[in-house]
Amino acid sequence: MTPAVPQPPSPRPVGDRAEAELVIKHLTDVMDALLAVVEQETELVRAGRVSEATRLEASKNELSQLYVANTARLKASQSYLAQTVPETLASLRRRHDTFHAVLQMNLTVLATAHAVSESIMRGVSDELARKAMPHGYGSTGRSARPAASGMQPLTVSRVL
Repeated sequence: MTPAVPQPPSPRPVGDRAEAELVIKHLTDVMDALLAVVEQETELVRAGRVSEATRLEASKNELSQLYVANTARLKASQSYLAQTVPETLASLRRRHDTFHAVLQMNLTVLATAHAVSESIMRGVSDELARKAMPHGYGSTGRSARPAASGMQPLTVSRVL
């Protein structure tokens, strides 16, 4: 039997209108900062400067944690916010939709870069295996292909 993983405490709901507006303002600032980092990452990956893009990971993680904490707090206060600051909440939802669209574009760029790099690595690996393969014919008269278990793994240095 595995021990139970402790769950983080549920976020504390906002207490009054001023606090609600402060939390919403903080979330908006966090989303703006996160969007700036994500847009910078997207541009760097599009330009093929992946090693520079990886340097943004720490700030992206920190901002993501703040984003999650703030959204959890607002979700815990959703009914209160709908009653006290409905116009601010509606504005936040619109900004959030824009935020998600930019994140989706970033994920698409990252997935494309991953697929391209994987395709390149497979091509290099296949070419190395083809060159290392002895040239001869099998019993059927066709060129012999070595078993997949006989292929050497490809080793990549991550130092650029």
